[in-house]
Amino acid sequence: MLQCIQITNYAIISSLEVRFSKKLTIITGETGAGKSILMGALGLALGDRADLSQMGDKNKKLIVEAFFQVEPSGNISDIMQKLEIDFDDEIIVRREIAANGKSRSFVNDTPVTLTQLQELSSLLVDLHQQFDTLQLGKKDFQRTLLDARAGCLDLMKEFSSHYTQYNLVCRMIEQIKQDMLRAEQEKEYNLFLLNELEELNWKIGEAKNLEDELNVLSNADHIRTTLSKITHILKEGEQPILSQIKNIHTSIQALGNFHSDFISIADRMSSAYLELKDLSSDLDSMTEKIVVNEKRIDEINSRLSVFQRLLKKHGIISEILLLEKRDELSVKVAAFESAQEELVQREKEKKTHFDAAMQIATSVHEKRKKHAPMLESASIELLSRIGMPNARLKIAIDKEELNPSGIDQPSFLFDANKSGHFEPLHKVASGGELSRLMLVLKSLVAGSLDMPTLIFDEIDSGISGEAARQVGILLEELADSHQLISITHQPQIAARADHHLYVYKEEKNGNINTSIKLLTHQERINAIAKMLAGENPSKAALANAKEMMD
Repeated sequence: MLQCIQITNYAIISSLEVRFSKKLTIITGETGAGKSILMGALGLALGDRADLSQMGDKNKKLIVEAFFQVEPSGNISDIMQKLEIDFDDEIIVRREIAANGKSRSFVNDTPVTLTQLQELSSLLVDLHQQFDTLQLGKKDFQRTLLDARAGCLDLMKEFSSHYTQYNLVCRMIEQIKQDMLRAEQEKEYNLFLLNELEELNWKIGEAKNLEDELNVLSNADHIRTTLSKITHILKEGEQPILSQIKNIHTSIQALGNFHSDFISIADRMSSAYLELKDLSSDLDSMTEKIVVNEKRIDEINSRLSVFQRLLKKHGIISEILLLEKRDELSVKVAAFESAQEELVQREKEKKTHFDAAMQIATSVHEKRKKHAPMLESASIELLSRIGMPNARLKIAIDKEELNPSGIDQPSFLFDANKSGHFEPLHKVASGGELSRLMLVLKSLVAGSLDMPTLIFDEIDSGISGEAARQVGILLEELADSHQLISITHQPQIAARADHHLYVYKEEKNGNINTSIKLLTHQERINAIAKMLAGENPSKAALANAKEMMD
């Protein structure tokens, strides 16, 4: 609900605060007094483009603030959370235009972009201005009106959930297919690279082991010769070392009879003898094992060559990285099969959401077809009441492929003169006709559709008498459940107000300013009488005005 608007330095409004009723607020005043200026200021607060010509004093800042009382739930809550703005039950929207033309927008003192302000404002106020094609020309809004009348709003929420998931899964499937195509193109090459690495079957530390073995095999003759010389010295020679140590051990052992220290020395000499004897046996064994094996040398050289080639091929420098590359290729090759499994699963999800969406859309389509003629008839009846007896509304519902609206896209067509020739609303309806048609349609769906504050700027253009009275009745009925604000020149409409604001000009300090005041009961009678009979209304006009209000 729009509680009030505060305007500073806008056109001929120096400073003004306007408060509104939660039901029907009517705004009247003389032509040129500033009623449309008031709507222009509100439009600026709601996100209209700024214009330096709107500034009264070019040296001062233009400020418009609108105060709204809201329920902290639903779409408004979602947008406020998206904007990361805290609120309880009040939203304050502010526009500032500096003297240099720079515009700034705020919501609860938090800076926002103009686009963000417009998105929020669309949920707060529905502003209907004459010569504006309004929301009514938009097919999505037309569909919402029909669905509200047909009781399909909850079904459409459920449909939208499945349709959104269906589209999401479709995009995922397309991405999987593209990934599979790329994987298929790379699969053979990756498989070839993987087979190379798996055939090599390299192990951590293998490079050092092979290089050590190759070093031994490449020097086998020299190693055997050296080992043979050593074992010969130890065991055979003219004076074998083992024999000499054994003799030394025997001699020292004999000295043990003279001193106990020689016994321990003899034991140590015995250990040395046994160690050298074992060492000699090991050297013999190694000498037998070390043989010239050209075939093995070729095998090692070949394996190391393949290893080095693959390191270079993959641009890496260590065997650890080579094994990681093998694992990476293994994952890539396996990913294709995994993608195929995922594709099958996603296709099942796609079918599930498609079938559910189609089932709901079919039900909605039937409800729309059933209720469209009822909405047409009811709107034609009300249009006749408010001065458009020849106007005809036709709702076209043609079956289509599955789309965000279901399996159809309702389209509102209009014939203003009972010609039998129907055209889209924005092509054939004038601003006043559109405003009255909007009033009619919203009156018919008011109980089913959650609507923001409705503002009608001169909805009564081109009508008077009974038609104007019927417009007033519709506004009054709609105001029972929604906040309405209407600028009017018709006394029949003004008489229906809960809250009657009068706009007038006055001179202050040599300047003309727009002011506004809330009329008392008697002041309302006088104002409506003037609307009926002119500046000096007769007693009959005053009585007529009082009767209208009663």
